[in-house]
Amino acid sequence: MSKEKKSNKKVVVIITVIIVLAIGAAVMGILTMKGFFAPEPEPRGEGVVGVIVNDWETGLTDVDSSSKPESGTQIPGYTSAQMNEGDTSLKISIGNPKENKVGFYAVLKLDDGTELFRSQLLEPGQGMEEVPLSQTLKKGTYDAMVLYQCVLLNDDHTPLNAAESSFKLIVN
Repeated sequence: MSKEKKSNKKVVVIITVIIVLAIGAAVMGILTMKGFFAPEPEPRGEGVVGVIVNDWETGLTDVDSSSKPESGTQIPGYTSAQMNEGDTSLKISIGNPKENKVGFYAVLKLDDGTELFRSQLLEPGQGMEEVPLSQTLKKGTYDAMVLYQCVLLNDDHTPLNAAESSFKLIVN
């Protein structure tokens, strides 16, 4: 094969590759504009145990905004929670109030140290309404708590202080 034919063949291959790439880019652009590559909608926690939502609300309404702390970390509190014997999840609102400037790891446990749930990092405004339990419980009333382990929102999640929110867990 002569040099000229080899050169012409290279040019044809290069032009073909350029045309294929241009068509591919055009198709991708059209599909993107039509929404084929739109991000998945954020999952909502309705009916799904342990799903973290980004617009978690404590469920409390501010009656008097003047009583709200000027600074510091807000920790959700509980008085009681109920579930049925043998349930594998607990309906309890665990989350990090959106006003906070730190992250939380939440640990649900009994006073005897039995750990029932440990969350992923909860950034401000993130939380869940129902958590999966590591074990089932028998009928009775238990002293329980949510331990909030506070961390900085840096790459290392530098540990800060922790806070406990105690409550009665009633198993029917």
